[in-house]
Amino acid sequence: MSSRRLGWLAALTLASLLEISCGQVYRPVVIPTTLTPPNPAPFHAVFGVATNVPFNQGEALQIDVSGDSDIGADNVGVNPTHAGILPNSSRVFVASAGSMFAGDSDTVTAFTPATDSAVATGLGTPITFSMPPGSLPDYVNTAQNSAVFVANYGSNSVSLINLATNVITLTSPSGGVQPVALAETFDNFHLYVLNQGSNNITDVSPTDLMIGNTITVGITPTWEVVRPDSQRLYAVTQGDGQLYTINVGSDTVMSNQPVGGPGANFVLFDNSRDRLYVTNPNAGAVYVFDATSDPPTAVGTVTIAPPTLPGTTTPCTTTCSAVMPVSVAALPDGSRFYVASYVTAVGACPDATVAAAGCVIPQITVFNADSLTVKTTVFPLLPATVTTQPYASAPATYCEPVTPYTPASARFRMSAAAAVDSSRVYASVCDAGYVAIVNTTTSSTSIGGTNTPDTLVLDLNTAFGAGSPGPTGEPPLQFPIFLLTGQ
Repeated sequence: MSSRRLGWLAALTLASLLEISCGQVYRPVVIPTTLTPPNPAPFHAVFGVATNVPFNQGEALQIDVSGDSDIGADNVGVNPTHAGILPNSSRVFVASAGSMFAGDSDTVTAFTPATDSAVATGLGTPITFSMPPGSLPDYVNTAQNSAVFVANYGSNSVSLINLATNVITLTSPSGGVQPVALAETFDNFHLYVLNQGSNNITDVSPTDLMIGNTITVGITPTWEVVRPDSQRLYAVTQGDGQLYTINVGSDTVMSNQPVGGPGANFVLFDNSRDRLYVTNPNAGAVYVFDATSDPPTAVGTVTIAPPTLPGTTTPCTTTCSAVMPVSVAALPDGSRFYVASYVTAVGACPDATVAAAGCVIPQITVFNADSLTVKTTVFPLLPATVTTQPYASAPATYCEPVTPYTPASARFRMSAAAAVDSSRVYASVCDAGYVAIVNTTTSSTSIGGTNTPDTLVLDLNTAFGAGSPGPTGEPPLQFPIFLLTGQ
């Protein structure tokens, strides 16, 4: 082909392209949306325990933190009371005091959590450990991956489950009456049994359950925690409202400090700040201590103000009971702590969706950890798209606190837990049958501020139950009673 003909062909091609470019050629355009994209966060889990109406099995459930969903549930024994998890989060154990009801059994149920998988795995097949009749197991604890310990309220004993053989190898006296809590030191040298009925704490060998020293404390001890360095044990007494500091090396009481008088029910150790948070429902307060000193130094006392109910402008005082803080969750990043509390209506429920008198109004108060000031208050039953009601639930007799504690009732009307990545806080609401999920972060990719921190994400139903909102105020089928954090 001649060069002249090639030139004419190139010119014709160029002209054709120019003509096409002037036509109606549609180009793809990215249209922004205000939707928050899915959170591709690492896999983390929180576990919950829910009891059922008498003579019916309770439930264990696993919540996927990043997915805000229930990814596994299974039946456990009748009348579950407490749950514990191995340090490596490979197994969860649920104690059930079924013999509170004639004809039912006392058990400990173990299951393997659901895994992070594109295909749903669910909880592993449960293994049931049968406890001696009348044991009434009410607490599970361990700081090791090879053994689990169970406190037996009814038989005043402690049991050891060998995880290599999946057999209860020992059951020995607790050294007191009505053991209600256990705390193993992280070095696995001591197992402390808190005996409510005899006002003492016994130091038991985790190897053979032999009783060593007995430590006398105040009236009705109810909860205990070990400092991460295994050098101190902290215990709260409900009958006289004291925080005890115990030297693990000598098994001696180093100090006892008042925490609002009778009523103190719970103590949390905050690893991020080396703090102790002690709740006292009767005082309507949370007592904060710095645990780096002996005795712990008081950082401050925070009180929970009466709630200003949605749709109102003044705090609910004369028509609501005093505020009852019962549990605390602290974010692992050290920025905030969350106090789960509730009030009950005096007479008719102010929430028109609940007909039952004396309804329960739960709330979660968010505190800045640095200043101990209130950041915001979350009503865990208020739907995100509604600004007034519902925010209350009908009262359930089982959920009402009983002092001193017995396995016949819920230990916590509300229980709080924080995810290990500080992205969520959870609060179980026993009367309502829900686990409330609170978002604690703001997504950097959201547009228009659509997901602000410390707001309710949703209320998660127990898998085999039903919540209680509605004009008749019917009780739920299952009552969530305890939450614990996994990896």
